[in-house]
Amino acid sequence: MLMGRVVGTVVSTHKHTTFEGAALLLVQPLNIDDTPRGAAVLAVDGVGAGVDEKVLLVLEGRAAGETLGKKGAPVDAAIVGIIDTVTIGD
Repeated sequence: MLMGRVVGTVVSTHKHTTFEGAALLLVQPLNIDDTPRGAAVLAVDGVGAGVDEKVLLVLEGRAAGETLGKKGAPVDAAIVGIIDTVTIGD
């Protein structure tokens, strides 16, 4: 799992049937200090996240696909949680 920030939305009128009803969001992976970590990725939203929210992101096909509740869904990245707070150390 990675932390990331939702930076945008994607609208697709034609898509694979397993994505019907699923929101597609652009997520910028983050380092622990909130600096960008690599390029933004397209992720299926499994929790109702919005732009500017910090989220938990999985980049594993099987785990990401299960977010849709459909076996074999062609998913590389999925949002699986919204982060409320991060505490480092004491």
